[in-house]
Amino acid sequence: MSAATEKSSGRLRVIACGAIAREIIAIKEANGLDHLELECLPAIWHVRPEKIAPAMRTKIAEARAEGVERILIGYAECGTQGELDKICEEEGVERIAGPHCYAFFTGNEKFLAASEDEFSCFYLTDLITRQFEAFIIEPLKLDKHPELLDMVFGNYTKVIYLAQTEDPVLEAKARWAADYLKLDYEYRFTGYGDLIPALKHAAV
Repeated sequence: MSAATEKSSGRLRVIACGAIAREIIAIKEANGLDHLELECLPAIWHVRPEKIAPAMRTKIAEARAEGVERILIGYAECGTQGELDKICEEEGVERIAGPHCYAFFTGNEKFLAASEDEFSCFYLTDLITRQFEAFIIEPLKLDKHPELLDMVFGNYTKVIYLAQTEDPVLEAKARWAADYLKLDYEYRFTGYGDLIPALKHAAV
């Protein structure tokens, strides 16, 4: 067995945000990445980023104890204020490039090029659209205090739904979310963006 083949057949543990679990599984299945193992931290930590890095350290230690040598952090920077990058440096692992999932789903270069003109936009992904109540309405208590809506979203002008899949039900839900927030609406199909090459590169 060649060195390249041996590396390809070795286990790869992806410790990821639960918010992108469906997408990682879809990419794994579409590309035959059978040696990729997925372990997720809670998706709701998307709105509690201070919880991510301490839990990531624990999960990496557990993976090492199991004999897993190859690990990919299945997050971008994601509001951790550099803590994930510290872990990458200390543990000799990599994370998904980019500031957050909105960027790597769009494509980091494309997203960053457009970001200066979209500072007043509120982004949705498939997961956030699907779980809009749990991710947005309930944590912000908008259901109990609707007067907070203008305080929280008053400076936004538009919802942009970055769709990973072409799903009419989700698109209808995204339109409903925009109406709920009293914002304009735009649909953009992104697919999985830079997540595909990130996983394929790590799995080589």
